[in-house]
Amino acid sequence: MSASDTSDIRRHMERLAAEGVDVVRVVYPDLIGTDRARDVLLDHLPSACDHGLAFCRAVYHTTPQGDVVPVAGGLDAGLPDVTVRPDLSTAAVLPWEPGVATCLGEVTDPATAAPAPESPRDLLRTVLARCAEQGLRPVVGPELEYFLLEPAPGTPTGWRRSPETTGAVYTAGLRSDPDNHLLRTLRQLRDLGLGVVTGNHEFDGGQYEINLTHSSALDAADRAFRFKAAVKELARREGNLATFMAKPFGDAGGSGFHLHLSCEDTEGHNVFDDPTGAHGLSATARHAIAGILAHAPALAALANPTVNSYKRFGPDTLAPWLIDWGLDNRSAMVRIPPERGSGARLELRLGDASANPYLLIAGTIAAALLGVQAGEEPEAPLEGYGYDTARSALLPTNLGSALDALEADTALTDILGKDFTTSFLTYKRDEVERFGRHVTDWEFTEYAYHL
Repeated sequence: MSASDTSDIRRHMERLAAEGVDVVRVVYPDLIGTDRARDVLLDHLPSACDHGLAFCRAVYHTTPQGDVVPVAGGLDAGLPDVTVRPDLSTAAVLPWEPGVATCLGEVTDPATAAPAPESPRDLLRTVLARCAEQGLRPVVGPELEYFLLEPAPGTPTGWRRSPETTGAVYTAGLRSDPDNHLLRTLRQLRDLGLGVVTGNHEFDGGQYEINLTHSSALDAADRAFRFKAAVKELARREGNLATFMAKPFGDAGGSGFHLHLSCEDTEGHNVFDDPTGAHGLSATARHAIAGILAHAPALAALANPTVNSYKRFGPDTLAPWLIDWGLDNRSAMVRIPPERGSGARLELRLGDASANPYLLIAGTIAAALLGVQAGEEPEAPLEGYGYDTARSALLPTNLGSALDALEADTALTDILGKDFTTSFLTYKRDEVERFGRHVTDWEFTEYAYHL
């Protein structure tokens, strides 16, 4: 460690100590976007920054049920380490946990000192480097929905929506949130520095949406990742469960993860705007739209990454299950909001809330970049209410089909990288296989009595 590095670490430590911090939680995303972490005593930070914190690489291959999927470089290699070093420039004091700050961790392979192949944050960096070669700087604004659940002993899942209020879309206050969950959460997230701007009750009972301000793509992904972790942590503190699962209830809609995307040039100008272009959009914007449409089947594997994701789709769900785009049309997969000038952008409505922010943003930008490079125009925009298979092509209807589409899209996977793609496909195909062997409650109810 150089003298300048030591001085920088000492400066961060003094700042944190002055704020009453004696523990730093070093956090990084796994393959599905869950936060993995280790608490480090403040006095140990120099060693953690110098030597790093050792984690088993197979944490990237571990399922939510705790099984390790046999991805290359994990079990077959004897469960080697990855090294995680605190990025103290991202350190922020946790408003709800006295004496604790949190920061992101940089993940490397100790054998090569290169980024770990499965690191979602580094995958996004790779895609952004390709954009920089074209003089493009993507700007992203994330919108996420989630359900808040409270304990319900004796019910099949043990949880129920909190509250069960219906018909309260686009509301705030005690009418739809009698416990003031949203106000408390907004204020805590603001104090954590996540750039949250607005929040409201969404369409279904116990469903909320919180929007984050737009920023450079990596910063937006970092904030969306930390946002999801913080919302879940805050709910746990109160004995509740916040879930970003795509569709947790059969009698309710799903939760989306919408991305607003524009691009700036090297001088900071929005290159999606052109008052003289078709629909007030530049050729770059139209090509980006065409790229996202062309690679949408493969992109679905990253945007809708679970078996459950595809239960969010279908007629009258307001979730896009067809490949189309429209001008200020919420029934389209790609919506173009009405703002132009510095606000010109596209909104990808494909993603659901279970998506890993880094992978969703990386895949979307990669598809848009391929469109810009191909220089093709999109077909005419959707007019009127969508969801008509006679007008638009169908997205994959299950995770297995989406994974096949991702594997077949060599242009997209060339940008994402062979190592990442192989690991992701192996991990997710194991999920499909395990679900295929699982006997569900629906099957027992449907068949057991009469058959």
